[in-house]
Amino acid sequence: MDNGGTYTLIHFTDVHAVADGLLLKDHVDTVGTLATGLAAVVASGRAIDAIVVSGDIADDGDDASYRRVADLLEPTARELGAAVVVAMGNHDLRSSLREGLAGEEPGTGSYDHAVRFGGLRVITLDSTVPGEAHGELEDGQLDWLRRELATAAPDGSLLVLHHPPIPSALPMMNAIGLREPERLAEVLAGSDVRLVLAGHTHSATAGSVAGIPVWVGPASAYALDPLPPAGTVRGLAFHAYTLVEIFAGSVMTTQVPIVGPKMETIYQTAAESAEMLATDEA
Repeated sequence: MDNGGTYTLIHFTDVHAVADGLLLKDHVDTVGTLATGLAAVVASGRAIDAIVVSGDIADDGDDASYRRVADLLEPTARELGAAVVVAMGNHDLRSSLREGLAGEEPGTGSYDHAVRFGGLRVITLDSTVPGEAHGELEDGQLDWLRRELATAAPDGSLLVLHHPPIPSALPMMNAIGLREPERLAEVLAGSDVRLVLAGHTHSATAGSVAGIPVWVGPASAYALDPLPPAGTVRGLAFHAYTLVEIFAGSVMTTQVPIVGPKMETIYQTAAESAEMLATDEA
């Protein structure tokens, strides 16, 4: 695969799939929402190198939910000719994710791996702590990452983990965030990592760690309002994913809304767009 240093990835996070016939929090058809988003990716006609899902894939970590997600991801990836990369979230169970979604032998060890698409390397780190909501990285994981990064990839690397290595605007998320992110920053400093992708907070956020851009993707399940009324926490029926573009000299992330039946379309043609954006002459 010779991409000339240019790659296009789709990043989903916090799918929170539930078993067939159920709605998340009695409100959201999370698997249907994922299906709508994936269909939109195909309909866009864009060439996609990989679909990345950065954790909280199944709300309860159950086998049936992983199979529902796999039944959507696998045919979509085949149609696009794209790879699928998944990372563990705090709602996921390692053994069930391995077997039901990744097609691997079940196991309870940390789910870390590295794959390459042409000259681009994508590394996933398992930041989960079984039975807990916060994230941690063990010494052995950081040692493995350091060894992996010792040899640079021709077009650089992306790091994927569930818990962001940056603060959140939501105090409740900081309480269950990644502990000791400075330990990860020390390993990443001076490496070929060009972008860190994460999830967990259900709100799109940009930041940096060790001078490397960090993108915390919007959740496909629902959004958390980063500025709710004082004393409240507000979940919103907004669903999105991210278009990730890697260029020879830069990276770009773009939030893409998942357009459902209740989302009003203001215009849909180039002519209508031009008319909306035109400035009236005096």
